[in-house]
Amino acid sequence: MATSSVAFKSREDHRKQLELEEARKAGLAPAELDEDGKEINPHIPQYMSSAPWYLNAERPSLKHQRKWKSDPNYTKDWYDRGAKIFQADKYRKGACENCGAMTHTTKSCMERPRRVGAKWTNKHIAPDEKIEAFELDYDGKRDRWNGYDASTYARVIERYEARDEARRKYLKEQQIKKLEEKNNKEKENNSDSSDDDDDDDDDDEDELKVDEAKVDESKQMDFAKVEKRVRTTGGGSTGTVRNLRIREDTAKYLLNLDVNSSYYDPKTRSMREDPLPDADPNEKFYGGDNQYRASGQALEFKQLNIHSWEAFEKGQDIHMQAAPSQAELLYKEFKVKKEKLKSHMKDAIMEKYGNAASEEELPRELLLGQSEREVEYDRAGRIIKGQEKALPKSKYEEDVYINNHTSVWGSWWKDHQWGYKCCRQTIRNSYCTGSAGIEAAEAAADLMKANIARKEAAEEKPAEVEEKRLAVWGTDVPEDLVLDQKRLAEALKKEDERKREERDERKRKYNVKWNDEVTAEDMEAYRMKKVHRDDPMKDFLH
Repeated sequence: MATSSVAFKSREDHRKQLELEEARKAGLAPAELDEDGKEINPHIPQYMSSAPWYLNAERPSLKHQRKWKSDPNYTKDWYDRGAKIFQADKYRKGACENCGAMTHTTKSCMERPRRVGAKWTNKHIAPDEKIEAFELDYDGKRDRWNGYDASTYARVIERYEARDEARRKYLKEQQIKKLEEKNNKEKENNSDSSDDDDDDDDDDEDELKVDEAKVDESKQMDFAKVEKRVRTTGGGSTGTVRNLRIREDTAKYLLNLDVNSSYYDPKTRSMREDPLPDADPNEKFYGGDNQYRASGQALEFKQLNIHSWEAFEKGQDIHMQAAPSQAELLYKEFKVKKEKLKSHMKDAIMEKYGNAASEEELPRELLLGQSEREVEYDRAGRIIKGQEKALPKSKYEEDVYINNHTSVWGSWWKDHQWGYKCCRQTIRNSYCTGSAGIEAAEAAADLMKANIARKEAAEEKPAEVEEKRLAVWGTDVPEDLVLDQKRLAEALKKEDERKREERDERKRKYNVKWNDEVTAEDMEAYRMKKVHRDDPMKDFLH
């Protein structure tokens, strides 16, 4: 509020003044005007808009916030570009020899150099330019927007609006053209059917669709409706904003009202899972936010990030956030190299093994298994002449016998060991001993078995000694334990004396003799005098 009067106001006037201020802030009432007729922003605080008392301001104003002492020589005017003041009919002394203008010299002339200057021809004398001199202050000299005409930007806006309008018109024509072609095709198909009533209904629906498409979008459902209330400096000029979503579309949180269905986060307005997983995919228009993450540009961006991470781990200086253009360029180069390597590998495999899916005709000898090579066989079916024996290709030497062996290494297996079949030896570099070596090895094995059997028969088993369990400290009492009653009575007396000494320390002797030998009677006396913690009658024993 920018009021100047400090007179007393009644409660009703004060209330009306507050309501007026609220209406101005909301844009429902026009803004207040100052002395110069300019609008005052209603959102300016009162301590800034109210003038001091010593200025004696009669009307609301913001002059007290502006710079009082301003330079009178400073001006906001700018050079009048392209303005001309006078055009002479003939050349004047001291003028430009090239164009004939008095405002510049021949050296600084910006016109195209003439073959014969205006000084000698007295023709086409250029008009004099308008020369102005401004005294600008420090800020004025450095103001890059000084002299800018904001109205020139309207041409840029008009150009973009014309382009958008042409694009909208073209898309609308294409839509109408597609609908008309679809209707013509359906009419041709339906002309062969016998049901005339259904055809009429379909034709009516298609004609309605075409009519709706021909209607301008701005007239459909008030989509582009913008109602202006009062245009003020403080804002609030629009009452109804452009409707960005047609109200016929159902919100995604209303597609499935089941409590156990997809979760909707109201803060981020996201629903990751599909709210209608059992519905027909051709009929539903929304399948969850995860559907968009795994398709389109989101998937490409994800693959770009993964490539950047893997390249950085392998030592390349690449960072998706610091240099996104570099990361994208490297990813494109990687895809090109990958495709080139893949095609090269495919060509190499096809060149080596051939391509069964190609349309090229195979040679006749491969298709029918026939050739003109002459091969001669004997009665047993062995090849005598005409075809060489095919040698197996391997990196190992085959059928090579060493150390007089008649079989190769690995032809014999016994007790998880490989060996030679000819002599049954399991040592790789051993010399072959033939059948004599096999007989000697079998005889040695039989002799060893006989010696082991004789030794087991000669050894006598020691007599088993029965272990005698003694009832010692901490062990359980055996069942066959026999106690001497006399020694048990003496042990009970000793246990009673020990208990009394523990209760009265004055009776303890200075020289204590300790006996480590614990008998079964002593253990039985200790068990009999022992107080069990879980015994309910333990308090009545002593």
